[in-house]
Amino acid sequence: MEYVLEMRNICKEFPGVKALDGAQLCVRPGSVHALMGENGAGKSTLLKCLFGIYRKDSGSILIDGREADFKSPADAMAHGVAMVHQELNQALRRSVADNVWLGRYPTRGGFVRERYMQERTRELLESLDMHVDPARIIGSLSVAERQMVEIAKAVSYHARVLVLDEPTSSLTDREVEQLFAVIERLKARGCGIVYVSHKMQEILRISDEVTIMRDGRFISTDKAADLTTDKIIAKMVGRELADLYPAVERRRGEVLLEVQGLSAKGLADISFSLHRGEVLGLCGLVGAGRTEILETLFGMRRIAEGSVRLAGRELRAKKPADAIKAGLALLTEERRATGIFGGLSLTDNACVARLRDYRGALGLLRTGSMCKDTDRIIRDLRVRCAGRNTPIKLLSGGNQQKVILGRWLLTDPEVLLLDEPTRGVDVGAKSEIYALIAELAGRGKGVIMVSSEMPELIGTCDRILVVSGGRIAGELMRGAYSEQELMSLAAKYV
Repeated sequence: MEYVLEMRNICKEFPGVKALDGAQLCVRPGSVHALMGENGAGKSTLLKCLFGIYRKDSGSILIDGREADFKSPADAMAHGVAMVHQELNQALRRSVADNVWLGRYPTRGGFVRERYMQERTRELLESLDMHVDPARIIGSLSVAERQMVEIAKAVSYHARVLVLDEPTSSLTDREVEQLFAVIERLKARGCGIVYVSHKMQEILRISDEVTIMRDGRFISTDKAADLTTDKIIAKMVGRELADLYPAVERRRGEVLLEVQGLSAKGLADISFSLHRGEVLGLCGLVGAGRTEILETLFGMRRIAEGSVRLAGRELRAKKPADAIKAGLALLTEERRATGIFGGLSLTDNACVARLRDYRGALGLLRTGSMCKDTDRIIRDLRVRCAGRNTPIKLLSGGNQQKVILGRWLLTDPEVLLLDEPTRGVDVGAKSEIYALIAELAGRGKGVIMVSSEMPELIGTCDRILVVSGGRIAGELMRGAYSEQELMSLAAKYV
């Protein structure tokens, strides 16, 4: 059989939006098939139609040549179609085995067969060369280990099709290699793998074929060997992106933020300065302390020792509200967990950081001003949405990120703290975010940016601090950057 999964001419329309218009995806057994496109291209909608979360308006879905019309994700899994989501949804206080068998516990005489469940889970994990104790509480595992458990769960359903959504977004290089080894084992079993990612080099390395979507439409399916990064970008955005990182000559101004001897939980003796008009990068391995530095500056962590001065004045941010009032803004690493209010509208999400400024007579909110500011964010940051009243959870990841950035721009901050600002964002939106960062620095703002992608730091930042083991391991200026030197410093205190 040529294809294990066939999705042809899929159409799906929401009020005011045609999300899918003749989309298609055909996956061969024993292959990795990448699904690519800008945020809002229709990838998520297409996969939700596959899993029965949405009902397609028209088109056909075939599994192993048989028509399929799943009513729910549980129905899809029961028929051999599984998905590992970017944001893992697990029972964190239950064991690994419980999570694998949740909703279908093996029973005998009304009692759960605990021993059978543990043994079967162990066999599943070992068959994929995963060495995790089935009795361990899943919340105690690393993100990579939890992800592997989800893959093992899919295998337990005898999955013929496995969708991996941004599977490496929170993994170290070593964990990525472990994941790729598991993918090779699944390929050898004849499983068809749909791989969703915005990481170009990763796609070109792991994929056999690549399907690209744009504006809800099918653009092309090509052999990965016939593609290059530039070819993929051109197909995704419909234009060439010759300069992903804006070439900007910036003049560094006076010292804006000065940190001296800062110590907090997970941090020791952190000292650095940030100038006006400067983009300062924080590089390091996962867990090195990069996020902790931003959270401490923003009042989310208590300072044990040291001082922070903003524009020459001591900054005493005991809570985020203090930091916001002083002129700081923080874009958090996990936008769905700590960045957005999913069920609320774009207007509510965009304006939440400065509600006090929208208060009118009798304490009522001036909704007209809120709507006007939200419309400006939608226009200036090119947010793709049906309108300002759309629940933000319905937007793609890149468009959610733009709304959060817009939220902070409304506060007119002096210092922007950006934690993984382009995680899970397509290349077109990345280019727009880089241009926005450059524009803010050009206006004399100070930007501190955390990123796990070294090319991004090298292409965007004027200076890079390397964090290792909760300490500053080194500093490199533009012109002296190299990935080898950055990695060497990142391992200094490990």
